[in-house]
Amino acid sequence: MNWNSTLLAQIGSESVAASIDYSVEITQGLLTTNNVWMMLCTALVFIMHLGFAGVETGFGQAKNTVNILFKNTVTPIIGILTYAVCGFFLMYPGFEVPGWFSFDSAGWSMFWMNPENADITAEYADAGYTYWTDFLFQAMFAATCATIVSGAIAERVKISAYLVFTLIFVGIVYPLIGSWKWGGGALDAMGFYDFAGSTLVHSVGGWGALAGVILVGPRIGKYVNGKTVDKPGASVPLAVIGVFLLWFGWFGFNGGSVLSADPGLVSMVLVITCLGAAAGGMGGFLAAYFAFKRLDLGMVLNGILAGLVGITAGADVFKPGASLLIGFIAGILVVLSAVFLDKMKLDDVVGAVSVHLTCGVWGTLAVGIFSTNPDHSFLTQLIGVAVCGAMAFGSAFLIFYILKVTVGIRVSEEHERSGLDSHEHGIRGYTIVYDE
Repeated sequence: MNWNSTLLAQIGSESVAASIDYSVEITQGLLTTNNVWMMLCTALVFIMHLGFAGVETGFGQAKNTVNILFKNTVTPIIGILTYAVCGFFLMYPGFEVPGWFSFDSAGWSMFWMNPENADITAEYADAGYTYWTDFLFQAMFAATCATIVSGAIAERVKISAYLVFTLIFVGIVYPLIGSWKWGGGALDAMGFYDFAGSTLVHSVGGWGALAGVILVGPRIGKYVNGKTVDKPGASVPLAVIGVFLLWFGWFGFNGGSVLSADPGLVSMVLVITCLGAAAGGMGGFLAAYFAFKRLDLGMVLNGILAGLVGITAGADVFKPGASLLIGFIAGILVVLSAVFLDKMKLDDVVGAVSVHLTCGVWGTLAVGIFSTNPDHSFLTQLIGVAVCGAMAFGSAFLIFYILKVTVGIRVSEEHERSGLDSHEHGIRGYTIVYDE
């Protein structure tokens, strides 16, 4: 009897020990799986910069190709560096009491001085990813924000003014606004919801683009005698490639925003994202046909992007049917917005304001209408949009205005007419050399 009791006790203790060991292995395996997915999504978001470059270069004029590519190359460089220097610690400050401004000085010190103390265990982010993956994924988001501005004011802005703007806007303004929701700040406490950034990334960049378009002014010859003059892009195929690269990257943009490899939620988010994009393209196609009486490829492309932007705020709380409606409306809105901007003589080369601002606002408000979460309210979403918009537009307008009255933000008329490539970069984007 005593022997049996002893044996059972020993077996029981071994079972407990084994279960503990299995638990550790399962947790570590879960962390590895989640982290690999997050790193893959980080790479997909990074590829979006190539998509932005393709869209802007394709829609821009051939004489400004190198200038556009230069901006799109330097923008992620500045975005990643500024996010490492201050943006990450401004965006995720660890609010003790939800507020409007805080800075994680302890995190900054650890990142730069004692990186060996970074948390790479399952204790960080509920085994979703490591500290370093967290930084890199969020840095990719930061860099996309300024790229939105680049496309809107292309072909006439001084490269030096644009770089200074990017440094300040991405380094300070974007992470500060992001902290209000994603960093646990005041908007988060209010119940504002933005899953992957229809407002916090896209409309923030869109507000910056609108401020730039207003202050830089339209390209020479864009509006003549009350009529809008089309300026043919350098490469329609390149623009198409760029849009499909962005659609491809959006699987990481939204899929990664699940912040784990949760199979059910990730797969649903990707379906909602894809449906929104397709419906947006259809909305752009039909709206452009009725508005212009032609099969407008550019509006179909921007319709796809509009649907993606519109679906991003609630890709985890929308039903498939709602995603079709949201995306379709976004595709219509992008056409109406583009027409309205031209009537106001606001020259947006790639339609960035219409895609990212107009449809970013729509997608964020749509959460208050179509969300499956009863805690989400239209009024709260509206307040969040207004607060973020006021901060983004006000800051961008101030930065551009100071630059305008000091160093200037627009190239000379001579340089604009002949193209920025030869004057600012010394090479052309398209050069054909014939052997004699």
